[in-house]
This record gives sequence, structure tokens and C-alpha cells, in this order.
Amino acid sequence: MSQTALLILALIIAIGVVAIIVLLLRPRAPVADPAAEQRIAELKGHVQALQQTVHQRLDAVTANFGQTMQTSTKNTTDHLQQLHSRLAVIDSAQKNITDLATQVNSLQNVLANKQSRGAFGQAQLEAIISDALPKGAYQFQHTLSNKTRPDCTILMPESGPLVIDAKFPLEAMTAWRNTTTDNERKQAAQRVKQDILKHVADIADKYLIPGETLDMALMFIPSESIYADLHESFDDVVQRAHRARVMIVSPTLMVMAIQVIKQIRKDAKMREAADQIRNEVGHMMKDVGLLGERVRKLQNHLGQTNTDIDAILTSTGRIEKRGTKIEELDFDVETSKTAEIIPAPMTRKIGTGE
Repeated sequence: MSQTALLILALIIAIGVVAIIVLLLRPRAPVADPAAEQRIAELKGHVQALQQTVHQRLDAVTANFGQTMQTSTKNTTDHLQQLHSRLAVIDSAQKNITDLATQVNSLQNVLANKQSRGAFGQAQLEAIISDALPKGAYQFQHTLSNKTRPDCTILMPESGPLVIDAKFPLEAMTAWRNTTTDNERKQAAQRVKQDILKHVADIADKYLIPGETLDMALMFIPSESIYADLHESFDDVVQRAHRARVMIVSPTLMVMAIQVIKQIRKDAKMREAADQIRNEVGHMMKDVGLLGERVRKLQNHLGQTNTDIDAILTSTGRIEKRGTKIEELDFDVETSKTAEIIPAPMTRKIGTGE
């Protein structure tokens, strides 16, 4: 049974109790029957007990009802706060979607304009090259001997610069993607082939200069999806471009090509360093040979010096022995012996070179 039903039932009981009390308290004629008075007194006691019980039940119902209302209010408030938080998240997501849609529209407007599209591809190409190669290893808008200015040239060791073109005929690819019938698709595919092959021929004629540039050029496509469509549906165009020595690359392949170029430049520097090291080692070996010759000469001088020192020590020993004999002589006894003359030690004149 719900709390509301209990509350209504308690009110009905209270009204009944009040009615009974009113009826009992209404003035009546005096009753002469003592048994009846006793029953009335008992009835009053029961009524009072019932009234007290009803009050207690009403208090309990009221307290439970109040607690239930507080709990319900708290739960409702919590749910509203959670709902408000979720609405805020939804609003933020909707704002991000709106911003993304705006950016997509802006990108679509950029790609729709030929000059803006060229600037977009140029900016992406410059970002990739500037992040991977050191300054001085590349040039943007460098003028060649035939007065042409490619989008980028990368300086290669022991050869001419590698030319990169960042323009791409997107209008034909867009029309090919938007076709609905087989006839339209066929015509759009023919236009794609003509535009791309013409651009490939222009790159080969302008930027492949014998003796000045590398015998290969890159055509940069700033879109992975267009590059995938081109390889999937126009493989013959890609092969003809390769035969014309023009490599078609996407942003991912451009990054890989730049890494290969970095390794080539590093190998060239290592070869230059190896030649320098070889020359320095040759000079060092000559110096080591001279040092060994001079050490051997010094060793000969030291050997001769040791020989002279041994001779000097021998003479010193003889002098000491003769001095001892002189000290032991008795000068009171006449002797006819003559003193021996001590020969001087043989000396050798040391040359200036020693």
C-alpha cells in the first residue's frame, strides 16, 4: 500500500475517532445502569488508546512522507545536474561538429580554386621538407637556368638538385568522382588522363635539365585519397609518368623520400669524412715513423752513455784501491820501490751528434 493511501486511511480513522468522541461527549441523560457506565468508561479508554495509536501512525506517516519527499527531491536534483552536464557535452560536441563543418567547407573552397589549391599544396610540401631537412639542403622557388621556378629543389650530393612540383589538376579527378553514369565516368576518366599526362609532360620539359638537375622529378599530390584513386583506377597514367621520369608521390611517400634523401646526404658526408680521416691517418703514420727513428737514435746514444759510465766506474774503483794501498804504507821504512804511476783512464771524445 502506498504512503498516500496510508495517509488517507489514517485521516479517515482520525475523522471517525473524532466523531465517536463527539458522540460520547455529547450530554446525555444520566444513566442509572452502573454496568453501562463501566462499559462507557472502557469504551472511552479504548477510544483514547486508539486516538494515541492513530496520532503515532500519523506522525510516522508524516515523517516517512517528508523523508521520501527529500530523497525524491535530491534524486531529482542529481538527475537534473547529470542531464545538464550531458547537455553541455552535447553542446560542445555540436559546436565541434559545426567548426569541423566550417573547416571542411573552407577546405573545399580552397581546393575548388586552382591558385588556392596550389598554395595549399605548396604549404604542405614546405612543412614536410622544413621539418625533415636542415636549412641549406633545399630551396623554394629557386630559378633554374631556363628561367623556370619549381616549387622546391633539394640539393643532392654529387649531382644536380631534385625538383619537386606541388601542383595537381584536381578538377578532372573531382568530376570523375562525381559521375553517376558509365558514359559520364568514361568521359571524366579520359579527361583525368589528359590533364595528368599534360602536367607530367610540362614537369619533364621545364625541370629535367641535363647537366643541371637530377634526371628525375617528383609530382606531389597533397591528398592520400586522390593518390589511392589514381593508383587504383589510372595505373597506366602512373606508369607513363614513371617512364617520363616523373614520380607521383603522396604526403606519406614524400616523407619516406625525404628520409631516403637524408640518408644519402649522410652517406656522402661520411664518405667525405672517410677521405679526410684516411689522409690524416697517412700523415700520422709518417709522424709515427719519424718518431720511431728518433727513438732508435736515442736508444743508441743511451747505450753508448751506459758504456762510458761503466768505464768511469771501473776507473773509480781502481783509484779507490790505490788510495787504500797508499794509506797502508809505512813511511819510516826506507824502500827503494818507486811509486807506480796511475794510468789515466782512456777517454773518448763524444761527437756533437751524440
